[in-house]
Amino acid sequence: MPLLPKKKSARYLRLLSNSVRHKAHVLIGKIVGVHGLKGISKLYSYAQSLSLFEAGGTVLIGSRLGRQTAYEIKWVKPHGRTALLSLNGVMDRRQAEALVGTDVFIEKARLPEPEKGAYYWFDLIGMEVYTAGENYLGRLTAVIPTGSNDIYVVKNGKNEVLVPALESVVLDIDLDQRRMQVELPEGLI
Repeated sequence: MPLLPKKKSARYLRLLSNSVRHKAHVLIGKIVGVHGLKGISKLYSYAQSLSLFEAGGTVLIGSRLGRQTAYEIKWVKPHGRTALLSLNGVMDRRQAEALVGTDVFIEKARLPEPEKGAYYWFDLIGMEVYTAGENYLGRLTAVIPTGSNDIYVVKNGKNEVLVPALESVVLDIDLDQRRMQVELPEGLI
């Protein structure tokens, strides 16, 4: 949730739209329930693939602004629209229930390198957005995934513009300057 392809052939990796920027970690999912009596958690993953949750890897679990605890992953497997996650140190249902509602973070360094011209959502959120004529539109505050293309929510005070994440609309993304330049379709503002 999370990559904007500049080329139509670029691959999307789904990672979060409403990320809290951590120094070395990124929000990757949420614990939404428990499964059985042996400490198995139900994980709602923001990633397109569960490969980021490899056995032996470490995740931080906790709130975005509060305390987080490191856990080693025993195993993960798909389970309907969620995944089942087994963590070392979480041995029974009571311990798993204590994690329900918490966020799951992984080290940014464990994320695969995006393809050329593609970006993670957390890299885009917070960018200043300008038109091709250098008019300030606002700050990119969220990404809305849709069936055909993502939509960038750009806010400037009470004004909000929904910008389609299309190659013909998004002209330039400068990660270093935290700036995006767009050419809005007629009638969008």
